[in-house]
Amino acid sequence: MRGILASSIGVTCAAALVLPLAPPAAASARTPAPVADVATRTAETADARADVPGSTQSLPLRPLTHDRASGAVLGLTPRTVRTFSLLGVVWDDPSADLHGRVQVRTRAAGTGEWTDWQDVETHYTQHGADPDSPEAASGTVRGATAPLWVGESDGVEVRVLPEPDPGGHGEHGEQPGERGEPEDAGPADTGSGGGPSGGEGAGDADEVSALPAGMRLDLVDPGEAGPEESAEPAEGAEPAESAEIPRTGVMTAAAKAASAVNSALVPLGATEIPSLTAEETREELVSLRGPELTEQQQAKPYIGPRPAIVTRRGWGADESLREGSFVYTSTVKAAFVHHTASGNNYSCSQAPSLIRGFYRYHTRSLGWRDIGYNFLIDKCGRIYEGRAGGVAKPVKGAHTMGFNSKTTGIAVIGSYGAKKPSSKAVKAVARLTAWKLGLHGRNPKKKTSLTSGGGNLYAKGTKVKMKVISGHRDGFNTSCPGGKLYKKLSSVRSKAATYQGR
Repeated sequence: MRGILASSIGVTCAAALVLPLAPPAAASARTPAPVADVATRTAETADARADVPGSTQSLPLRPLTHDRASGAVLGLTPRTVRTFSLLGVVWDDPSADLHGRVQVRTRAAGTGEWTDWQDVETHYTQHGADPDSPEAASGTVRGATAPLWVGESDGVEVRVLPEPDPGGHGEHGEQPGERGEPEDAGPADTGSGGGPSGGEGAGDADEVSALPAGMRLDLVDPGEAGPEESAEPAEGAEPAESAEIPRTGVMTAAAKAASAVNSALVPLGATEIPSLTAEETREELVSLRGPELTEQQQAKPYIGPRPAIVTRRGWGADESLREGSFVYTSTVKAAFVHHTASGNNYSCSQAPSLIRGFYRYHTRSLGWRDIGYNFLIDKCGRIYEGRAGGVAKPVKGAHTMGFNSKTTGIAVIGSYGAKKPSSKAVKAVARLTAWKLGLHGRNPKKKTSLTSGGGNLYAKGTKVKMKVISGHRDGFNTSCPGGKLYKKLSSVRSKAATYQGR
């Protein structure tokens, strides 16, 4: 894609692990990997509560002895770190582009085996807040790659290649994040024999200086699911349709606030908003927005049946990570569809962990006020509440730079440049848009007028005719939501209109 604190305690710690790494043969003769010196910006064991899981390790990237085979000049040599499952590279200036490639290898915590090199999508911050908005101007926002889900790991190696491939690899073509998928072609290994890059050293000063300042690797542990969290369906299974059952345990004030904004739909503390029939949804529409509806809308409202939605409490959000208030836009005129570019190597039961990882990465690493997307959908078609503020309300997200006002952002978890999205995920996008757009009287098969807040396709203030269901690339010069998912949007529009009864 292109560009594209609960705790007030800052803890600096050194991992107490002393295990030597056992990477592939090319590296096995090296001395044992150093233990990472880690700056941890988020809740750690010292101050975390049982209901506030997760942490972020932040490791500054260092110049590497120039490796002519790979061309890497910045990175980290193999090292042992505390367990993590998601990673990304972050830098100081959110407006600075990373012109090059970021590649990582990780060591599985369970087996001790090292992966091959994987590419990380380098253009990501175009998902962010509109330029000049309070969120963008907060002074805390940083530039970053897309997050990459790697599963439970305890070792990592990183290399940054400062020049892109001919033709702009990672900007217009397939999404690098999915190249780590077993069914897709693996990443081009530009190193020697699959082994590590050169050691840390002086590097090439000119090439290093051309990269964004303050580059560091953030390793995210999304934390364990709470004991009362309902089990996720296996891949290929239908999403569960129950769950008005509140979680047990004491809710913080922030958790109560995040749940209370859905109180017209479910009881306080509910982990899932259940699906409704078409008739129940029409009755709910009148109760939610009756005074705002025209006579025609009251007589024959076009709205799809409300789908089941896992709440933030359901996926285990630590509400202390986000900003305390909720920000709304006046209406929802369009939905932008995204992919997370985080790779496809996850099971549906892991989706809540991925979302907790995205949330922590967006808030702690990128400095956003909350997770950027309004909704997320996993490969099994299960729908999740994203940014806090209420699923039936026009919450302003940070998903399509320049077009976050009067829109909603829906992200399908995975990378869909070369891999087709599942039929269940596509159906879920249609069901969700039929309901969400129906709340505001929008026809999924029509176009609407939006005003750009500024971006690389449309200057600030430009009025643009946009399809009511659009892809991220329609509002910003990016490959998101991936070519394979983008091709499904025509079908999504038709299905969503049918669900609305059009």
